[in-house]
Amino acid sequence: MQNKSLNKIKVLDLSRYIAGPFCGQILGDLGADVVKVERADGGEEGRRVGEMVDGETLFFMGANRNKRSLTLDFRNPDGQALLRRLAAEADILIENFRPGTLEKMGCGYDVLSAKNPGLILVRISGFGQDGPMASHPCFDGAAQAHSGIMTLTGQADGAPTMAGVFASDYSTALYASIAALAALQARQETGRGQVVEATLMDSALSMLTTAIGESKLFGIEQSRLGNRDRYLSPSHCFKSRDDKWVYVVAGNDHHFVRFCEAMGKPELQDDERFATFFARNANVAELEAIIDAWGLEHDAEAILQALHDVGVPCEPVASIADVVENPHLAHRGQIVDVPHPAGGTVPVPASAIKMSATPPGVHRGPPALGAHTREVLQDWLGVGDAELATIEKTGCL
Repeated sequence: MQNKSLNKIKVLDLSRYIAGPFCGQILGDLGADVVKVERADGGEEGRRVGEMVDGETLFFMGANRNKRSLTLDFRNPDGQALLRRLAAEADILIENFRPGTLEKMGCGYDVLSAKNPGLILVRISGFGQDGPMASHPCFDGAAQAHSGIMTLTGQADGAPTMAGVFASDYSTALYASIAALAALQARQETGRGQVVEATLMDSALSMLTTAIGESKLFGIEQSRLGNRDRYLSPSHCFKSRDDKWVYVVAGNDHHFVRFCEAMGKPELQDDERFATFFARNANVAELEAIIDAWGLEHDAEAILQALHDVGVPCEPVASIADVVENPHLAHRGQIVDVPHPAGGTVPVPASAIKMSATPPGVHRGPPALGAHTREVLQDWLGVGDAELATIEKTGCL
């Protein structure tokens, strides 16, 4: 493996589904030795979710590349003892069990840090380790609902709507990763690790921008606006003559002037209904009707070219089939083929991180369940054949 930012960092990933595994994958992309610790009886639940390719799910492969897999029975006292030994060698441990589960296993931070003061424990949960909602089970949609994101998403006259992707899960993974890296830096100064916490609810809340202030200070409750931007008009999705969708954002005065000229309607910039930022927001429906009519007179390619030529932000609304054939993404290497445990490769999104000296990358595909148990025990703990045979007799692997 080429030089990576986290080459010497060891990570135990005990997590399941999306937020925790994706956090581990980010660290793995950056070069950490990430060991995914899974139940021996079938592994984590993500191995059984969604479409399968040769016995592995795309769901699992999307968040578990650059990891090795070790199986362990978390309920077995011998398995718990082995987990404590592994944690003693780790730099970072990621978990997203229900709050209190790690402690019931005899693996609370007080126990683990007594043996390994430098350990960084990354705790990912729905609502946190304490508080009135700590015991609530949580998936992404529940966090979107309870944080207010769902109230703000969808058409104005429609029902509350989830985002089309797992926004709470992925943002939580990013916050957890950032905090873990910050904790590693702090350890350079103090020699000690710490507990890092990231929750789906807090992560979702962080995306509300001005909604909290508007509610508490002015009693304003933001509502669903469909495809409109909350602050810039026009920010509009409209149809072209050849039945394609185009999205344009031309809400500031600079872009609006250029947009009007590109449409061949320079008079709009002086129209009192649209001449100012506030006027455009107040008369957005009338403005969108004008844009809709103009769009239907031209093909999408001509619209995009005209607006790009004058520097107005706009792009086609792409299908996923369009995305996978996008030449710009190909140029940037943003779709990569990862090795499949059974052979061949599977396309997945590449890391979104770019670094000039120690770039992230794919050096290992998602692991088959337990494929590296013996290897990891040898590498991390120096377990030989005789000790491995003894461990296997306990039934904890």
